Amino acid sequence: MTREALLKLVGTLDLERKVRLLTGATVWRTRAEAAVGLREMVFSDGPAGVRGEEWDERLPSLLLPSASALGSLWDAQLAAELGELLALEALRKGVHVVLAPTLNLHRTPLGGRHFECLAEDPELAARTGAALIRGIQAHGVAATAKHYVANDSETERLALDVRVDERTLREVYLAPFEAAVRAGVWLVMSAYNGVNGTTMTAHELLAEPLKGEWGFDGAVVSDWGAVRLTAESAEAAQDLAMPGPDGPWGAALVAAVRSGGVPERAIDDKVVRLLTLADRVGALGVGRGLPPRAWPGGTARRLLRRAVAAGTVLLRNEDVLPLDVSALRSVAVIGRHASTPRLQGEGSAGVFPADVVTPLDGIRNRLRGQAEVLHAPGPDLGGRPRPLDPAQCENPLTGEPGVLLRVLTAHGRELSSEHRHSGRQLEPPLAPEAHTVEISAVVRTAGEGKWTFGVGGYGRMSLAVDGQPLVEGEFARDTEDPAVIHLDPPRQHASVWLPAGHPAHVVARRELAPDTGRAVVVTAAAPEPDPEQALSEAVGAARKADVAVVVVGTTEGSESEGHDRTSLTLPGRQDELVAAVAAANPRTVVVVNSGGPVELPWRDQAGAVLLSWFPGQEAGAGLADVLFGRAEPGGRLPTTWGAALADAPVTETRPRDGTLVYAEGLHIGYRAWLRSGREPAYWFGHGLGYTTWSYDRLQAASTHDAHDGHDGHDGHDGHDGHDGGEALAVEVRLRNTGARPGREVVQVYLARPDSAVERPVRWLAGFTAVRAEPGETVTASVEVPARMLRHWDTEVRRWRTEAGDWQVLAGRSAGDLPLRATVTVRRSSNRP
Repeated sequence: MTREALLKLVGTLDLERKVRLLTGATVWRTRAEAAVGLREMVFSDGPAGVRGEEWDERLPSLLLPSASALGSLWDAQLAAELGELLALEALRKGVHVVLAPTLNLHRTPLGGRHFECLAEDPELAARTGAALIRGIQAHGVAATAKHYVANDSETERLALDVRVDERTLREVYLAPFEAAVRAGVWLVMSAYNGVNGTTMTAHELLAEPLKGEWGFDGAVVSDWGAVRLTAESAEAAQDLAMPGPDGPWGAALVAAVRSGGVPERAIDDKVVRLLTLADRVGALGVGRGLPPRAWPGGTARRLLRRAVAAGTVLLRNEDVLPLDVSALRSVAVIGRHASTPRLQGEGSAGVFPADVVTPLDGIRNRLRGQAEVLHAPGPDLGGRPRPLDPAQCENPLTGEPGVLLRVLTAHGRELSSEHRHSGRQLEPPLAPEAHTVEISAVVRTAGEGKWTFGVGGYGRMSLAVDGQPLVEGEFARDTEDPAVIHLDPPRQHASVWLPAGHPAHVVARRELAPDTGRAVVVTAAAPEPDPEQALSEAVGAARKADVAVVVVGTTEGSESEGHDRTSLTLPGRQDELVAAVAAANPRTVVVVNSGGPVELPWRDQAGAVLLSWFPGQEAGAGLADVLFGRAEPGGRLPTTWGAALADAPVTETRPRDGTLVYAEGLHIGYRAWLRSGREPAYWFGHGLGYTTWSYDRLQAASTHDAHDGHDGHDGHDGHDGHDGGEALAVEVRLRNTGARPGREVVQVYLARPDSAVERPVRWLAGFTAVRAEPGETVTASVEVPARMLRHWDTEVRRWRTEAGDWQVLAGRSAGDLPLRATVTVRRSSNRP
């Protein structure tokens, strides 16, 4: 419908009805209004998958690789296909709006939500995010560009105020959101944090540049609970406050309009934008009647499996990979993550996968009948015990794998009873008499020793094992963060000695009370094995095997929404494990299972190092494809990995007196490393394949006047005259010098050494991928948009392009750029 038609619909509503529409009806739904043909719209978290309205493990979802893995693709087409998969999952679950993609940046390696963000570089994040948006919205489901803006860390995230200069904001942090608007995104989510003294849900940035300069015609939804002010947020172009039904608008906003504090035309504009969203997703009028659809299971799993391999980054390879199955007699698979990998980060983006292929499963499936697989878990990792799962417990009434969940009255009378699969639960819909949620299970102890049990939540809780009280008390809420309150509350632990094979009856209860959240978590951890014996067994398995595959990674709670990291060290004795295995077997492949950077002190000892990120449900299948050469590791780093946290140029995530200063300005990620003169372990863009390449020639020209550039090693640069208002056409000739076909990501960077304004040493300006057979020469064509040459002039508040010589560099990472040319911009260009 046109805006004029929607304005007519809005004109049929009185003020109370209009304002009523601007706050959610429930946690995940907007309000309906029959008078204008508006139906409810259902929202769901992303981007790892589409959970739907309920946190219920009985309603599983497809689990995609983490956003950091999607950033590793450097492949817009594959990102768009994964966006389509999210859309079809949304349709299957009755969801109109997917709260993805996250367009915040990897500003520091310690960011707690690093796994949910795409890249450290604004251009890579912009292109990948735009592709995801196009894929999602191709099927009539809305994508959401979040969290607008500078929501790049989790410490004090509800209240912190980011101080960032205007130019940095424009060129770095706003850039992916501008690209999302140019891609046609239908929804933008405003963040919890403030920027330069104003909370984002009441910030002028919602009007300019978002709705004005960029022409965003969609709606702005708040992060859940982020709207705290009435008139200020309404005046600042915030459109929808979530969740509902309560909030700071409602009657208070009606009163503000009637008193003249907020113009009614601002309310009308919000409702028009909300109706525009509803029209686009088929929730207004007759609608498009889109039927629930889903990709056939096999097709979806093949796509997810392909995405695992395509996002896996080969950091190092000393002629170990790919493995030749015909030459193998035995493979040692080592590490706790081999059998219990981390598939996703923690927080609101989490989903329950229906089926998981672990690394151990994937390797066993590939080698079945061809080679022996030896598994040695190695020493315990420490960290938090995991929630109960069907592999370790059973329902005490039915004996089924899982737990029994009951809702009780204050007198202990049962109101409802359900069989559930997990010890992590959100309270079900409750009857008025509901007083207590109880989770019980029988845990069969695999070995004797000190078992640790825990219960998580707020309010009055208790935990007993075989009738013996272990935890009991009132646990006060100490945060306003909804991700902590409702998803990952603190846990209280206690230990008890149990004999081997004992059926331990575990009962946890949490009283239901206002302001205590919805979550209850029950955990159990077996006695830790003797670490020296576990390490010895792992080393022994490695010595016996032709190849050792060690899977290491972060542990539960270490990478999560709600808090930032404080260390990049792998937990437990994993570094020691890798070093010992690599010493025992030079053909050691290390697979790193983390959402963001970790320190790899043994990296030069390993025969090969693969980075799998959080790979989603097809983790083991995609890994096996890479290990045994069915697929090439296609990933390239979307963020720079340092050798040690102490080397990283930007690490600050903790506000001081509520303020976090982005003192580094334009220089984050590889830009900061270049400015500091330090050498990271692996540069942004780094990633090896299973062949080798030579970069032979570079041409850089304006779109109207081509001129040769070439290898810059001879000290001579090619030149080209270029109008700053036009794009650059860059061509790179390269040759596959290896024995296998392969894919190479050709990266183009710009530099302006003699600039009159501060700039990064160089910055990513464009990229493309080429494929070639052994010995084949190919040409990669990369268009560098004119915007990549512009800077934001804060005095006149315009984009400008400097006249003069510009360097164009090409290669395979921010630190490996063998080709160079020079273009000359003959005159400056200005753009409002």
